[in-house]
Amino acid sequence: MKLVQSIFLILFITFSVSGIAQTQSNQYTLEKDIFYRTAEEAGQDEYLAERCKLDVYYPANQKNLTTVVWFHGGGITAGNKHIPEKLMEKGIVVVAVNYRLHPKVECPTYIEDAAAAVAWTFKNIKKYGGSTEKIVVSGHSAGGYLTSMIGLDKSYLAKYDINANDIAMLVPFSGHTITHFTIRTERGIDGKQPIIDKYAPLFHVRADAPPLVLITGDREREMLGRYEENAYFWRMMKVAGHKQTKLYELDSFDHGGMASPALEVLLKEIKSLTK
Repeated sequence: MKLVQSIFLILFITFSVSGIAQTQSNQYTLEKDIFYRTAEEAGQDEYLAERCKLDVYYPANQKNLTTVVWFHGGGITAGNKHIPEKLMEKGIVVVAVNYRLHPKVECPTYIEDAAAAVAWTFKNIKKYGGSTEKIVVSGHSAGGYLTSMIGLDKSYLAKYDINANDIAMLVPFSGHTITHFTIRTERGIDGKQPIIDKYAPLFHVRADAPPLVLITGDREREMLGRYEENAYFWRMMKVAGHKQTKLYELDSFDHGGMASPALEVLLKEIKSLTK
């Protein structure tokens, strides 16, 4: 068994290094399928080895850049990493992340994956021209939920000796602020039954969190209650004493359609990091 595991680890590490693809366009490079977990973890979990990869998109020969870590949506049951087109060629670094999905895993595995990817970014982003003082975490829907969880509950990044408060900005797009409906499904709880426990960003409101920019679609077109729970999150952050929480409602846009204009809001907000 040990021999088989050793062979697997050698093959995995070889594949991970040799399998990294690079494409270049207009002085931007896309480096794909970088493994952000350890080889030991990969040897113990085939699905982890398959999913825990990220892509880095960066401009050539630049330093001290803002980095956006981007988590895809899909209800924690589907979806794949991608670089949003509106974030391309904007003079920033973009890290697009895959994470493990339900039903192959259950909570908090996907939250832990998200934290591991952000930790990898803190430890490696300088090689791609990024600054560790300008790391922004963002994502749409399920990705927005993961953004808020690792940014508000400090325990996930603390595992990697990283203070969540060192994140420059959190920008969740239309993310749950109550406990995610997939986690409720795992427990046999109906999706219309709201829960606020330790897997709810709302449970972790605090005054010293990173700047937080909440963005949702139109309250009449969004997923059930999504605007209202974000509005309540905004209010409770204020009550907790947080001075840098904003809330945007994008009129006329539904849950899926809001992502494109929200990316423009993201770009506007992160300009403050370059001043």
